[in-house]
Amino acid sequence: MTLATFRLEVRRDRSMLVWLGVIAFAYAGTMAAFYPLMKDNTALLEQYLEIMPEEFLVAFGMTGSLADPGVFFTTYVGSYVWPIVAALAGILLATRPVAADSDRGFLDLPLSTPMPRVRYLSVSIVGQVLVMAVLAIAMMIGVIAIGAVVEAGFDAGRLLLVIPSAVVFGCAIAGIATLLSVVTLSRGIAGGLTAGILIGMYLLNVVAQLQPDIEWAAQLSLFHYFDTTAIIDDGAMPWVDIAVHAVVAVVTWALALALFRRRDLAA
Repeated sequence: MTLATFRLEVRRDRSMLVWLGVIAFAYAGTMAAFYPLMKDNTALLEQYLEIMPEEFLVAFGMTGSLADPGVFFTTYVGSYVWPIVAALAGILLATRPVAADSDRGFLDLPLSTPMPRVRYLSVSIVGQVLVMAVLAIAMMIGVIAIGAVVEAGFDAGRLLLVIPSAVVFGCAIAGIATLLSVVTLSRGIAGGLTAGILIGMYLLNVVAQLQPDIEWAAQLSLFHYFDTTAIIDDGAMPWVDIAVHAVVAVVTWALALALFRRRDLAA
């Protein structure tokens, strides 16, 4: 029964996985194609950035030289492509097995079998992890492949090191969405709250960088722990950042499983 449920979960994820994978590959690859142009025009770019307000640069992650591969990746892929793709995947995947299926009346079918509730939701969580991994790999393949075509000079080995960090960041989002889905039993509310939390965390991280007095507040944001610059430039794995995201994912998933075990689905 567990295997059958997992196969059904994979089948239901298939279409979304393909489309988000294509988006991650194409968008990240397109950004990589512009790197040689930016590298060749570093002086002009720096003059342009000098006239921009500091708040604007911090808000969009445009700090440091865009000719630096780590800064470029963090600015145009790590700050734009992956957070959006991860948020879409996390919200859509995490809110479906409980909230969306409950609204459609489909949840009664799997729960009418001998399969325990915890195992049913655990299968969905495994699916969330696998999807995040596939999407992160698709994104990095896009950067590596297109980067090789345009002779960007990226270090493929260091780019691949970004994958674990990207996966756990996405899993943290999925964990939050899963917990809110079980709490609210509403896909719309859970998705909206998750999106609102992410936007709030992003803004908090930006404000904390601009205001030294509240610099500590950045530690409350998931975005504070997703900085790929050091990985690409130095080949250094951010184990602390990975651990933070992993803890958020595991704790929120564990709370969701504990709550779902006794949740009154008619409430």
